[in-house]
Amino acid sequence: MTGDGPHAPPQRGSLPPEGADLARERPFAAVAGPHTPPLRGPLPTVQVAVVGAGNMGGAMVARLCELGWSVVVCDIDPLRQQQALEAGAHLADTPDTAARALTTDGVLIVCVVDASQSHQVLFGEHGAGPALQPGQVVMLCPTISPQDTEALASVLAERGVGCIDSPMSGGPARARDGSMSLMVAAPTALLARHAALLDALSSKVFRLGERVGDGARTKLVNNLLAGINLVGAAEALALADRLGLDLGTTLDVIEQSSGQSWIGSDRMRRAIAGDLAPRAHVTLLEKDTRLAVAAARAAGFNGPLGAAAAGVFTQAHAEGMAELDDAALLPLLRQTGR
Repeated sequence: MTGDGPHAPPQRGSLPPEGADLARERPFAAVAGPHTPPLRGPLPTVQVAVVGAGNMGGAMVARLCELGWSVVVCDIDPLRQQQALEAGAHLADTPDTAARALTTDGVLIVCVVDASQSHQVLFGEHGAGPALQPGQVVMLCPTISPQDTEALASVLAERGVGCIDSPMSGGPARARDGSMSLMVAAPTALLARHAALLDALSSKVFRLGERVGDGARTKLVNNLLAGINLVGAAEALALADRLGLDLGTTLDVIEQSSGQSWIGSDRMRRAIAGDLAPRAHVTLLEKDTRLAVAAARAAGFNGPLGAAAAGVFTQAHAEGMAELDDAALLPLLRQTGR
């Protein structure tokens, strides 16, 4: 099972192979290795465990701690560990250690990049899955294919562990202040039982129904449009530059006119300022647009823009921009449009 094309329905007990989303994606590095000294001391019982405390996960940790939730974090990055401690969270060496710290109705939030990392967090070495108890719940926040979401949820269900399909959108600042979007799909009773946590994380919780996988489907639709809008904004401003227009003034006009988009404004302001420090790496929308195009083709839909937008992110990656913010599309198109 892969995230690249049509899928057969997941079989009970089956899991997506590691690397399901994209073979070249990096493995998740939450598990302590020889270069990471083990964390010491017993963990208290906590309400929430977060595996992956990067830009989005770290913002969620800070918000939950600020609101009084007890949280344990698993992330190998020393900076992320320190940030979690400063926010008031506890630290765990491995995902299974984090899972064992949960209350009987606790929630494990998986906030990593892709299906491969999600698989590793749950069922790889030191994975959380075998340590979770019936009645506990996993929130799957990465942007992955619906089939991968369904397969992971199916194996968790066989263990009596619930799954909330819950991709998110809005960026770290919105995750920190609770205004990001959460697209959730799970049985109604499960969502009701954990409504307080969902509402703490987001003032914009969209309950999409009971079919796990619909959160993933909705996120792919949203991110395909985000990718198309971002490519369009970068192309328009690259054209403005060629026409001899001031880019800041041109963006001022666009923001008050029919060409405005949130992602265009957010990324192009940074690009104009020359700020390409990564808030959202090029590889993220590269993956997401590719998954969305694959989902479209699997459904028998072939739109005119999605594949073209996905190709621009692939081009940016090939041009050495993978680790830059996706605002880098502006300098890319200013260069390649010559």
